[in-house]
Amino acid sequence: MALPGSRGTPYVAVPAGQEPLQAADHTAFTGAAQKTNVGDLPAGRYEFEPPAIPDYLKDTYSWAYLNPSSLRLLDRPLVVSSILWGNYRRLQRVTFGELRPGQHVLQPACVYGDFSPNLAAFLGAEGRLDVFDVSSLQIENCRRKLSSFVNATASVRDAADHGGIAYDAVCCFFLLHEMPDHYKRRVVDALLRAVRPGGKVVFVDYSRPHWAHPLKAVMSLVFNRLEPFAKELWDKKISDYASAH
Repeated sequence: MALPGSRGTPYVAVPAGQEPLQAADHTAFTGAAQKTNVGDLPAGRYEFEPPAIPDYLKDTYSWAYLNPSSLRLLDRPLVVSSILWGNYRRLQRVTFGELRPGQHVLQPACVYGDFSPNLAAFLGAEGRLDVFDVSSLQIENCRRKLSSFVNATASVRDAADHGGIAYDAVCCFFLLHEMPDHYKRRVVDALLRAVRPGGKVVFVDYSRPHWAHPLKAVMSLVFNRLEPFAKELWDKKISDYASAH
């Protein structure tokens, strides 16, 4: 699950030998498109046991994602827009701009607000959206939001477990900053393997802000208090977490 942070620009991973799509540089809280090798994985669906909730999630984010009262408070577009400093809709447009209607897309974590139903609507009747999350609470809530979409599913599954399905694209929206480094590596590698040859993985998350950015000090305090793993993305590119470069 992802409680979106301040601002971001997609990191786009594409197969070796192709040029990455260049996403617009919107703000100082942005990343750049990175080129990363994408492995081939045979298509097919495999069944796995429901995942255990990781200790870091229980220890750090129970208040945000595992508490029904917090879910009712936070799962509102207005709240998400406030957390994103008014950039929620713009970030959606930029993210969806890296995808195409009709694609089979994996969203590896639930997102508060109306991101998932908007993505399902964008993909259209010929497309398909699969949403994964390790929290049954989050998945039940996501299923409610997606109940009117026959082209969307939500499953209790770890972000690193795509079930052997080869996707056209993966949309990872403000998830990595909430994970310790070793989980980041595991998830990035898994998501790169989850797309078919020629597919795309879109990461939207933090990177190091400009030293003069007016929100840098505020976000630093927020990270120190509530997001202890986020500053790791100030020091590393998302492509650094991939085993193959």
